Amino acid sequence: MTTDFSGNAQTMSLVGFSAVATITLLLCVMTGPDRDDLDEFYTGYSSLSPMRNGLAIAGDYISAATVLGTGGVIALFGYDGVVLALSTALSLMLLMFLLAEPLRNAGRFTMGDALTRRMPGRGVRIAACAVTLAALLPLMLVQLAGTGQLMAFILGFSGESLQTGCIIGVGALMISYAAIGGMKGTALIQILKIVMLLGSGLVVAVLILHRFDWDPGALFAAAAHNSGVGSAFLSSGLQFSGGPSPDLDMITAQLTVVLGGGVLPHVTMRMYTASSARQVRRSMSWAVSGVALFVLVITVVGFGATALVGRELIAQVDPQGNTAYLLGSQAAFGADVSAAETFLFTTVTTAVFLTLLASVAGMILACANSLAHDVFAARVQEMSPRREMTVARLSALAVGVSAIVLATQVQHRSLQWLVTLSFCLGASAIAPALVYSLFWRRYTRTGLLSTLIGGSLAVLLLMPGTNLVSGSPVSAFPEADFNWFPFTTTGLLSIPLGFACGWLGTMASGRRQSEEQRHQYEAVEGWILAGAARRDH
Repeated sequence: MTTDFSGNAQTMSLVGFSAVATITLLLCVMTGPDRDDLDEFYTGYSSLSPMRNGLAIAGDYISAATVLGTGGVIALFGYDGVVLALSTALSLMLLMFLLAEPLRNAGRFTMGDALTRRMPGRGVRIAACAVTLAALLPLMLVQLAGTGQLMAFILGFSGESLQTGCIIGVGALMISYAAIGGMKGTALIQILKIVMLLGSGLVVAVLILHRFDWDPGALFAAAAHNSGVGSAFLSSGLQFSGGPSPDLDMITAQLTVVLGGGVLPHVTMRMYTASSARQVRRSMSWAVSGVALFVLVITVVGFGATALVGRELIAQVDPQGNTAYLLGSQAAFGADVSAAETFLFTTVTTAVFLTLLASVAGMILACANSLAHDVFAARVQEMSPRREMTVARLSALAVGVSAIVLATQVQHRSLQWLVTLSFCLGASAIAPALVYSLFWRRYTRTGLLSTLIGGSLAVLLLMPGTNLVSGSPVSAFPEADFNWFPFTTTGLLSIPLGFACGWLGTMASGRRQSEEQRHQYEAVEGWILAGAARRDH
């Protein structure tokens, strides 16, 4: 089968991209906050209903890296990709049952607010902001770089300058979403994105199942047959078969996703938009349902891509399989494509394009909020709301421009290691810090800073030694080989180190400081765990 798209599909996709960009920008302008209203900019007045807030959470959680990357892993590695998709859903469920309500009760606008509820201090806020930037900037680079590749693949051009132009243009649009729309504007874009993504994906999944007479077993068998590896496609370990310990590598990778995915700051910031503990529970129920449905959709489309297109051709188009979702959608229509099917495929491509836009906009907003509120506003005792709003918008511009410049420099390299880096930072630094600060009475400021700094340093030191960075034909630097760490992710060492740093830092603080922190925690325990009241600070 050919992987080229028809002229009609390309034209309609371009029209769809332009229409979505125009409509979403207008939505941001119409719903944007007043210049001096911080609550509206940071939380949208907590005015979204549980269903809309839940869809916005699901929209923030399902990034383009999930749609394209996870879809590619399913298409190339079968069973391993399905486990990855399920791990993604499980991470959001952990957030729902363990951290969502305490986060909502403890925080106000940012992760720094939640961490300083019981341990006030500018150092904690700066560390929280630094980890927020370190965890989200790599994901932004991946998705901005993917914008140029996606546009080139769908619209049929190959010039480097055109891809760079796409990155710059789309990046400017994303900055506008975050700076103009604030929390409410980006929420509306996330809702539109998740509705389009799930709606178009469900139709494609139904068409693929129809091609196999509604028999999932026949779909899986055809995918295994066209994978070129036979039954290994439906068994665990194919993705990590080149390493010395494939089973341990797979377990570590899934654990990193489970612990790191749900605590990334652009996801947790949505907890602060719920008006009550009951609202956050209902919102998370909608979010988990949406993500679980998407896991089913992407599993069918990923296996469908392998069954109908073939694993070899998917890998030939993109060694990482990032085009598998689109190839599977195209193949679902068969050889003779009607006008209605062309329109449906355009909806799929537009939904993926909107996913890129919305995901990065949410991440830019999370970074800008943290910079403005945790760093600059905390430095000035009485910063006016209008000035803080201006700082937040300028921060969005600074973060966005930095991401655009870096994305244009790395767009032609394999960027899977950047996605892994973000999840490892979430699992090794953010997750231990949140768990300890929300539930451990004796946790001290020294322990918190040790967790954030120690966990982050462990990831940053170990990641360059993985085979995602060098030593492999699909690594970021295939021409080099400084691969000394025998696993794909750093989680096997960095996650225990993150928790250990927090414990050691707390123990080193001494009994007196631990007792003081215990008394401070007990003073706010009712607010954090039971939601007895929610006071701003």
